[in-house]
Amino acid sequence: MKKLGILTIAILLFTGQSYAQNKNTENMNSTTKTEHYTFELSNKVTRQKVTFKNRYGITLTADLYLPKKQNNEPLPALAISGPFGAVKEQSSGLYANQMAERGFITLAFDPSYTGESGGEPRNVASPDINTEDFSAAVDFLGTQKNVDRNKIGIIGICGWGGFALNTTAIDKRIKAVATTSMYDMTRVMSKGYNDTTTLEQRTEMLVQLGQQRWKDAEAETFHAGQLLNPEKLKGDEPQFVKDYHDYYRTPRGFHESSLNSTGAWNATNPLSFMNMPILTYIKEILPRPILIIAGENAHSRYFSEDAYKMASEPKELMIIPGAVHVDLYDKVTSIPFSKLETFFTTHLK
Repeated sequence: MKKLGILTIAILLFTGQSYAQNKNTENMNSTTKTEHYTFELSNKVTRQKVTFKNRYGITLTADLYLPKKQNNEPLPALAISGPFGAVKEQSSGLYANQMAERGFITLAFDPSYTGESGGEPRNVASPDINTEDFSAAVDFLGTQKNVDRNKIGIIGICGWGGFALNTTAIDKRIKAVATTSMYDMTRVMSKGYNDTTTLEQRTEMLVQLGQQRWKDAEAETFHAGQLLNPEKLKGDEPQFVKDYHDYYRTPRGFHESSLNSTGAWNATNPLSFMNMPILTYIKEILPRPILIIAGENAHSRYFSEDAYKMASEPKELMIIPGAVHVDLYDKVTSIPFSKLETFFTTHLK
């Protein structure tokens, strides 16, 4: 087999697709003794922990953000999740906090099998179940007395941008969708960055994944893959890998419950993504509006541009000058919250 290129190696690291039996990964199902958020709660907002179940019976844990100033009228609401492998105390919570400041009821949730949400085994993802997680968040919001269920939108960050578009295509209750620093996780896992994985390489990955299943079955456990973001870098990694490290492994964005900060996906995690292109039905989002936001210098920019080309009108692509992928995780001077406010205020009516 041909040697994997550096971008293919990077995707193996990012998705946790490793075949070593790493038994040192922490169980992300445990909760911390003290609350730790990577951002400050606005004094204009309240936050409360809530739980709800998805269609598969998995209990999801979320933070509900409420504007302190409310009248007696039901408010528009937003469900928010991402990045892929992150928790609600990181970027999604920051977005929820900011949008609640602007008058929306917002819900930032931990996906199934990660963070404080339920599901066994731990540390797995599924394009089907994670799409359902978004719809379950809509279920929850739409049953709150202070929410207008006809005015619900969703925001997906990074890998959850792809899930957000897939959910909106399926769930006609969602009136508008926005993505930031979008990834199509099914595309990047099955084809590599910039679709550079050859059929030979893909076949070899599937063979190795099959061998890993034998190991898991014989051991009656699900072995962890490679650590997503090691504590220290070697120095020769691609710049975007260094950018991930700068967010997830420093006080800027580190969270002890986040797989991207301290953990790994299960070694067989990529299996459900290999044959499941989640943007197949993106055109069916119409006539509901789509806002796609990406950084000018983001390695992931092509995902957003391609999704924009595939989608039907009404749609808008916004490129943030000078921004890299992770800038749209937490840099409030780069994230266009005013644009997001205008977009959802206009279309959630």
